Amino acid sequence: MGDIDVRFYLSILLRRLPLILLCVTVTTAIALAAALLLPRSYQSTAKILVEAPQIPVSLVRSTVPTSSLGQLQIIQQHLTTRDNLVRLAAKLDIYAGEKEKPPVEYLVKDLRSRLIFEETELSSGDGASVFTIGFEAGTPALAARVANELATSILHSNQKQRTDRAGDTLEFFNDEVKRLDDDLSRIEADLLKFKNENRDTLPESLEFRRTQQSTLQERLISLEREESDLRTRRSLLVETYMVTGKYPTGEPLTAEQQMLLDLNKALADQLSVFAETSPNIIALRARIAALRAKVVPKKQEGADTKAQSGLDLQLSDVDRRIDAIEKERVQITEKIASLTQSISATPATDIRLNALERTLSNTQTQYNTAIAKRAEASLGQQIEARSDGGRFSLLEAATEPQSPLRSRRRLIVLAGLLAGIALSFAIIALLEMLNRTIRRPVELVQMLQAQPLAVIPFINTPYETRTPPLKRKLNSVTRMFSYH
Repeated sequence: MGDIDVRFYLSILLRRLPLILLCVTVTTAIALAAALLLPRSYQSTAKILVEAPQIPVSLVRSTVPTSSLGQLQIIQQHLTTRDNLVRLAAKLDIYAGEKEKPPVEYLVKDLRSRLIFEETELSSGDGASVFTIGFEAGTPALAARVANELATSILHSNQKQRTDRAGDTLEFFNDEVKRLDDDLSRIEADLLKFKNENRDTLPESLEFRRTQQSTLQERLISLEREESDLRTRRSLLVETYMVTGKYPTGEPLTAEQQMLLDLNKALADQLSVFAETSPNIIALRARIAALRAKVVPKKQEGADTKAQSGLDLQLSDVDRRIDAIEKERVQITEKIASLTQSISATPATDIRLNALERTLSNTQTQYNTAIAKRAEASLGQQIEARSDGGRFSLLEAATEPQSPLRSRRRLIVLAGLLAGIALSFAIIALLEMLNRTIRRPVELVQMLQAQPLAVIPFINTPYETRTPPLKRKLNSVTRMFSYH
């Protein structure tokens, strides 16, 4: 504070003291009049007990996710909306004593300022708390009536909102279960239709079809072997008849007959290698002809009708069996081709079948989950219907207050006093800023921009001794200045 001239500013305050007293007196009087005209106000409160869930959450969980305290805060915001406040004012005639109905904006702002919502947590550790709802009005009856109406609205809104939410949750899962049940029916029908349309290529019968294919192939080989044996037997019958002139009856052949059969077999083998003009073929045919002439007498060739008939019967049996084998072989070949085609188509069928079964499994899982959730939602609805999921109960109803609120008149008067002081200081500052008179040596130095070489004190006369000190100081000015 070395550069601040405290005595100078104090002298200003002393000189302007009448102005300060005037401003303070006027503002204080105005504030006192306003405080005396301020109407009395009464406040009434109701208390609501917010209890924890009655049934342990570990056993049955409520389907309303919002906590009781959160639900109460939601209801509070809902009650203080514009439309609800307007309806509340109209229902209880809050502004019945007013000459004119106030505008909606003023009404809403005024009611919000007069409403009281306070929360007090209990030390029980289970989340229970007490919520206080209050209203400030000009009469005790109106304050109590509005507070009770707000408390009733909170209790009713909480019960309705929780039961509605639980009911909406149950209805949602009912719809979800129905939708998933329809999806399951449709997917099962599609799966059944697909299996019926592709029953020959289903993967569960793949091993059976492979086994069947292997069995048919073995059967085909067996038939080819049997056909070869029958053809060999037929050739043997023909050769035997040609050699002996009779069909085999089980009697042993002579050496010449056996040799003739062997030569015929050798001729057949040689014909597959050599041509008819080959020397070997010619030689074999000559030997066969010579041996035939020796073994089979000319008189027996073609003469034995009985032997010819027996040969025809045996050849007919052999031919019928060969024809049957041929037909069966064609059928087996077609069956093998069909099995091969179905086995080749099985992987594609398996992929499509897996997709359908996977969709069915996922839908079934969702269906089971929805069923379980619906059961939980049903229990949650019962809990909320019984108010066991977070109970609101009226702990204390609002009553008409016996005395008004503590008056704010003292604060109003104090505010008027402070406003007067601030106003007076502002006026003094304005007046000093407008005053351009030189009253201190410092101001003179600042104006002339020159520093005095010496200061000659002012010698007071007897008359001046009786003058105020401030005036004497203003008369003592420097006499000499430096010249450049």
